[in-house]
Amino acid sequence: MYKRQKLLEDLGSRKPSLVLLENVTGFLTSNGGKDFHAALTELNRLGYSVDTFILDAAWFVAQSRQRLFVVGTLKEPDSDFAVEETPGFYEDDLRPSALAAFIFAHPEIEWNIRRLPAISRRPSGLDEILDDAPSDSPEWWAAERVDYLLNQMSPRHRAIADEMIAGKSYRYGTVFRRVRNGRSMAELRTDGIAGCLRTPRGGSGRQILFKGGRHKCFVRLLNGRECARLMGAPNFVLNVPLNQALFGFGDAVCVPVIEWIALN
Repeated sequence: MYKRQKLLEDLGSRKPSLVLLENVTGFLTSNGGKDFHAALTELNRLGYSVDTFILDAAWFVAQSRQRLFVVGTLKEPDSDFAVEETPGFYEDDLRPSALAAFIFAHPEIEWNIRRLPAISRRPSGLDEILDDAPSDSPEWWAAERVDYLLNQMSPRHRAIADEMIAGKSYRYGTVFRRVRNGRSMAELRTDGIAGCLRTPRGGSGRQILFKGGRHKCFVRLLNGRECARLMGAPNFVLNVPLNQALFGFGDAVCVPVIEWIALN
């Protein structure tokens, strides 16, 4: 936040009329909410009234990616905003109860809350962004590596994988490895939405594609082009190594989310 503050201060009278900040939703509760409060009051000090809301990329693309946004609007002289008497006034899909309660609890912040339209959510479609790799493609993992992944699943996730494999047609899911009780576990997601893209370092943190059906299963990593599609940037030029591309996408914002904010 300090770098953004200094950037705006250095612009002086050339400050933009609008600023947009993005962060993970944990920013709302970080340090008991003090970090979020400090960022908003600093924007106020720099001359901006603020609005805040949460959007999930899954409403636009096949990726679960909740993010907290803040819009700062350069204040007009003598502008004012009164906080309503009930936190429920602010609560909706874009401002869930915790965020609505934060707004209500901090009338000292100079707010500029907008009524935002409902979002027409697209149906999930992980299969729509996948490249059609043939069954003999070297991208698919060897049997030993697949077995190792299956053995990393909890009984519940393994049962889902076995059900997919036994199916009459192929179904897709994504797998992400997490450490649970000191052990690396493979968690399978099959709701047609990929998990949140991360910023892998040294090969870790990559998202895995699981394809099961017809008494077979295939496993590989999501490639750079598929991740570009999950970020709503299907034609983005990829001319860097895979890990660098994945790091960039994991640290980026989802394009149609930002388009929606710009339009609304």
